[in-house]
Amino acid sequence: MIKKLALWETKHPKIVIILAVILMIPSLLGFVFTRVNYDMMSYLPDTLESVQGEQVLDETFKNAGMSMIIVDSMPSKYTAELKSEIEKIDGVATVFWTDTLADISIPMEIMPDMLTDIFYSQDGTKTMMLVQYTETGSSDKTLDAISSIKKIMNEKVLISGFTAISEDIRDISEKQAPLYVGFAVLLAFVAMTVMMESWLLPFVVLSSLGIAIIYNMGTNIFMGEISFITQTMAAILQLGVTMDYSIFLIDRYHEEKKIYDDKSIAMTNAVMKSMTAIAGSSLTTIFGFLALCFMQFSLGFDIGFVLAKGVVLGILTVVTVLPAIVLLTEKYVDKYKHRSLMPKFDKVNEWVFKHKKILAIIFVVLLIPTYLIQSKAKLYYNMDKALPQDLVSVVGLNTLKEDFGMASSQFIVFDDSLPAGEIMQMEDEINELPGISSILSYNMLLGPAVPSSIVPDELLKICKADGLQLMMVNSEYATATDELNDQVIKMEQIVKSHDPNALITGEGAISKDMVVTTGKDFSVTSIISVVAIFILIAICFKSISLPIILVLSIKLAIWFNLCFPVIMGKQVSFVDPTVINCVQLGATVDYAILLTTRFREELKSGILKQDAIKNALAVAEKSILQSAAVFFAATFGVYLVCDITIIKGICALLARGSIISTIVIVVFTAPLIYLCEPIISKTTLDWTDQHQRKKKKKKQSEEIIKEA
Repeated sequence: MIKKLALWETKHPKIVIILAVILMIPSLLGFVFTRVNYDMMSYLPDTLESVQGEQVLDETFKNAGMSMIIVDSMPSKYTAELKSEIEKIDGVATVFWTDTLADISIPMEIMPDMLTDIFYSQDGTKTMMLVQYTETGSSDKTLDAISSIKKIMNEKVLISGFTAISEDIRDISEKQAPLYVGFAVLLAFVAMTVMMESWLLPFVVLSSLGIAIIYNMGTNIFMGEISFITQTMAAILQLGVTMDYSIFLIDRYHEEKKIYDDKSIAMTNAVMKSMTAIAGSSLTTIFGFLALCFMQFSLGFDIGFVLAKGVVLGILTVVTVLPAIVLLTEKYVDKYKHRSLMPKFDKVNEWVFKHKKILAIIFVVLLIPTYLIQSKAKLYYNMDKALPQDLVSVVGLNTLKEDFGMASSQFIVFDDSLPAGEIMQMEDEINELPGISSILSYNMLLGPAVPSSIVPDELLKICKADGLQLMMVNSEYATATDELNDQVIKMEQIVKSHDPNALITGEGAISKDMVVTTGKDFSVTSIISVVAIFILIAICFKSISLPIILVLSIKLAIWFNLCFPVIMGKQVSFVDPTVINCVQLGATVDYAILLTTRFREELKSGILKQDAIKNALAVAEKSILQSAAVFFAATFGVYLVCDITIIKGICALLARGSIISTIVIVVFTAPLIYLCEPIISKTTLDWTDQHQRKKKKKKQSEEIIKEA
């Protein structure tokens, strides 16, 4: 059935391309209408109390996406007018400022300390207002509202808060996304041109891969939404990972043309013979990506599933669309052939073989120190570090830290039926904690004796709703620091002692939970990816020893890669180690598999082991370098032009990882499999026919001697 289908598509290449183009139409529509999520916090599991508290803020108080507007050295009248304009914006629910409770004609010097502590900077030159929205903090309507607020702000006004940061991320992503893809494709094209032997062949390969990428991005609509990280990186990684499948098919087609005069028959055989090899090779990549789906932090599922889906769609496109494009463009590809610009590595290979024992020892010695060093990586969890420091939201956040003592804010949701005296006691206990700069609550603003019936609606909506009361606690400690985490833990103990059902949320509380959650995810996904790929290699080669050698080779490359930020004293995003462990392992273990497979083929041909490893290196290096060069070019292209640090950091690690993996495979893995070949042959079923013949001959000799 598959052979008939392959033969039909090679006989009707124009129809195949027409069908492929038609399928691109719904895919493009799906891509356009797939919502992009810019809120990293939304990927935390709902079982966490901080996330449950965030849901209460959203649903009950409309407060999860609260923004802070900072006005610098402007008259009170201007601030009041600005507040009035903001209130008219679609998506804004309420704006809370001092004029909500007091007349703006009252001098700041005689205002209650509670109002000045919250709404004015320490030197009194800046004032702040709180903005609530009608929808959740991550909704498009809320982000659009923030965009509208920015349009009416002058140079003396700043906006901050996590939602404002999310809006800045959206703004940068939308502006730079075409630049990311364009630059990555350009560099990938240059790499292909150098590695391939035709000026037009890169266009052929990229057109096929481009169709697969559009299919993948379009089918994301069935997921409902995807992360901005996935949106940015999926196309680039799919390009880098699946390119070698295209080259494999084209090379196989050229081999089959030497046997068959009919191009359709030659391509059909190339497709049939390639499918098994490509499917086997891609499984390690797919399982490496799918390991991310086991993260509690569901961003892992978002990235892992889309990347795995991209590999599957890439394979399907390679065996269906690419053959049609190759057949229709072959005469033009042949017409514009050029000499391959790929350098020769004969001297390097000779050096590697000459020092094989020393290199094998170095490999073993490097395992422990690289593992220990990379485990000391310093991670950051706060999103303001993922953006340029001159953005309005980041400048506003720094202003809150420096001038208002608001490095972070927590929200406490508790039972409104608690006695006023107990609430005041809870507030006093929290206020005594080191690092607390201010508290905004119903009691502290109005006092327990004021009945709710005479309280302004704006204040009542902020502080009380559905039998719950809300308290805002500002801290001098920055998000995701040990000081803030300890403060949140102590705050939880105080609050729970008064109301066991109370919830604490906010960036600090959520970041604390994120540290714990992603720490577990890192261990789980790392183990799952290694075990899955170990089993696949074991099944593929029917071996116990080869999975150990090949997986350790790539793990060394990964650990070496993650050592660089530690040695350079740089922080990396909390998602970097998890993504790199799964993606680099899944994407580059194919290099080691390719080298090992070729080594076995050379041994089976009956040549000496020394010549077999040299031939394997010479042949495998071409495919490895082609794949690694495109993977490097695509990810490095994003690194060069991206302003979002979290994406820039991941792409830097992936680009560097492709180079390190290539070096490790050539310099360390090749000597290892050569030196361990006697062990491999004994622990691998049907390692080579030559070894089987030797065993059979030895057994026959022993039987003859025994009989004699």
